[in-house]
Amino acid sequence: MTSTTTKLWGGRFREASDPALAKLSRSEPGYFDMAPYDLAGSRAHARELLRAGILDEAELTTVLTGMDQLDTDYRAGTVAPSPDDEDVHTFLERVLTQRLGPLGGKLRAGRSRNDQAANDLRLYLRDQSRAVVLAAVGLIEALLAQAAEHTDTPAPGFTHLQPAQPITFGHQLLAHAHALDRDADRFRDWDRRAAQSPLGAAALAGSAVARRPELAAEELGYDRVCRNSIDAVASRDHVAEFAFAASMLAVDISRLAEEVCLWASRQFRWVALDDRFATGSSIMPQKKNPDIAELARGKAGRLLGNLTGLMGALKGLPLAYNRDLAEDKRAAMDSVDTLLTVLPAMAGLMRTLTVNTAEMRAQATAGFTLATEMADWLALRGVPFQDAHEITGSVVRRCEDLGIDLPDLSDDDLAAVDPRLTPEVRSVLTVEAALAARSGRGGTSPARVAEQIDEFTERIVAHRDWVAAYAGPRV
Repeated sequence: MTSTTTKLWGGRFREASDPALAKLSRSEPGYFDMAPYDLAGSRAHARELLRAGILDEAELTTVLTGMDQLDTDYRAGTVAPSPDDEDVHTFLERVLTQRLGPLGGKLRAGRSRNDQAANDLRLYLRDQSRAVVLAAVGLIEALLAQAAEHTDTPAPGFTHLQPAQPITFGHQLLAHAHALDRDADRFRDWDRRAAQSPLGAAALAGSAVARRPELAAEELGYDRVCRNSIDAVASRDHVAEFAFAASMLAVDISRLAEEVCLWASRQFRWVALDDRFATGSSIMPQKKNPDIAELARGKAGRLLGNLTGLMGALKGLPLAYNRDLAEDKRAAMDSVDTLLTVLPAMAGLMRTLTVNTAEMRAQATAGFTLATEMADWLALRGVPFQDAHEITGSVVRRCEDLGIDLPDLSDDDLAAVDPRLTPEVRSVLTVEAALAARSGRGGTSPARVAEQIDEFTERIVAHRDWVAAYAGPRV
C-alpha cells in the first residue's frame, strides 16, 4: 500500500507545514488506537449521508464494506498509520480514499474533526468504563472471598495508626470493598451524563448535512444528542469527571495497598504473600517484597497527575474548539491503561494472601483496646460518660504502672480505682464480647459482617448487569 498523505486541510495555504509544526501537531502514537471508535462513528455518519442524499444505497454499501474491511485490517495489523498521517481521522480517510477512490472522500461531508474527536473519546470512555468496573469487581470479589473466611477473626482496629478497638479482619477487608463499590458506582453515574452524542455538531455550529443526529446517537448506543453544538465540541468536563473517578479509584486502591505493606511486615505479621504475587531482592536473599502493593500505591500519583494536567489544560479556554483539548486523550487513555494493569494484579494479591489469625488475635487486645468496653459498661449503668471516660483512663494508667492488661486486674485493683467497677465488668473485657456488642447495622460483629457479604452479592450482580446491558459499539 502506498503511503500518500491526505491532509484534511491546507487548500488555502501556499507553503507546506514546517517539520517542527508537523511534529508537534501529529497525534501521539497511542491515539491511533481510536481507529475502531472512529470507524464506528463513520458508519453512523455514512447513514446520515444517505439520508441527506449525498450517498445512494449502492455507495453506502460500498463505503460500509470498505470501512468494515479497514477495521479488520487495522486490528490484524496489516494496515497502519503513515508517519505523515496527522491523526486517526487523516489516516482512515487516506486509506479509504486509496481503496474507494473519490467515494472515500465523500465521507467528510457534514462533519468535522471536532465532533469526530469528541465522539471517539466518548465512545472509548463509555466502553472502557465498563472494563474498569469489571476489573474493580474482580478486586471486590477477592476481598469478599477473604472476608468470608474471616468474619469472626479478631484483629486490632486502628485510628491514627494506634490500636483503638477490636474488630474482625473481615470487617476491615469489607471497608475497602465498600469504597471500591462506590468507585464502580461513580463510573456508572458518570456514564449517565456522558451518554450523549456530539455527532452532528460538526465544527461548532451544527451540520447542514447531518440533520438527524438522534439516529446516529441511537445507532452508537447513546441515550440522547448533546443539546448544544458548541458545548458538544468544546466541553471536556466528562473527561475530567472520568479522570476524577479513575483517580479516586486509584487512591482507594493505594490505601488498600498501603495496608497490605503494613500487614506483610515483620512488625505486623498479619499476612504472608503468595510467591506468585511477591518479588525478592537482588542483594538480600531472605526478602519477600510487596511490590504489587507498592507499585499500585505509586500509580495513584500518576492518575492524580493525569487529572491535574487535564484540568490545567481546560482552564480558561474560550469557546469553541481549541487544540489544547488534544490533551484529553493522554489523560484518559493513560488512566484507563494503568487501572486495567493495577486492578487484576491487586485482585490476585488479595485473593492469595495467607492470614495469620493467631497473630491477629494476640494483637487484637494489645494496647488496651478493650478500654472502651469498660467505659461503655459504666455508661450503661448510669455513670455519665464523662466520668466513665475518666475512670477508665485511670484504670489504664494503673495497668501501665503494674505492667498488665485490663483483664489481669484484680477485683481489689478495680475497686480501688472506683467502687462502681464491680467484678461484673469482666464480662465485657473479652474480644468476643467486644465484637458481639457492635451489633448495629454496619458494625463489626460477626453476624453483621456476614450480612455485609451477603448484601454484596446483589451489588456485584448489578455492576455486571450494567456492563452486559451496554448497547454501544464495544471494540
